[in-house]
Amino acid sequence: MAPREDVSVEDHAALLRRLDRLADLMDSRWRIPGTPVRIGLDGIASIVPVLGDTLTAAVSLYLLAEARRLGISKLTLLRMLTNVGVDWAVGSVPAVGTLFDIAFKANQRNMDLLRRELLRRAAPVRQAGVRPEA
Repeated sequence: MAPREDVSVEDHAALLRRLDRLADLMDSRWRIPGTPVRIGLDGIASIVPVLGDTLTAAVSLYLLAEARRLGISKLTLLRMLTNVGVDWAVGSVPAVGTLFDIAFKANQRNMDLLRRELLRRAAPVRQAGVRPEA
């Protein structure tokens, strides 16, 4: 899918900020007192095996849908989907899954993949000295 041409650079930046906030909320919004460990809704919801992980996977799929709208490659989307699938499958295991969810941080991994691809895609434009149109 090609990137949408009718969306400005500012709109893309605003979308990335919203997606970053969502990934933070899901994966690392709060610090567990007395530790450096950060936890988000994904780790908390996984206390309820399968159901909690299914609900948070649905939120993670929203991030993928937005990445698709930005024209991210099928390979990167597949990598992102794999992160969500691994997070759901392992996170659904009682007790161990909760610890895995806290450590794995699939949404932040997916934001890293999204950002890397967007930077790779922008590199030829920057190298050519062309400013992206607003």
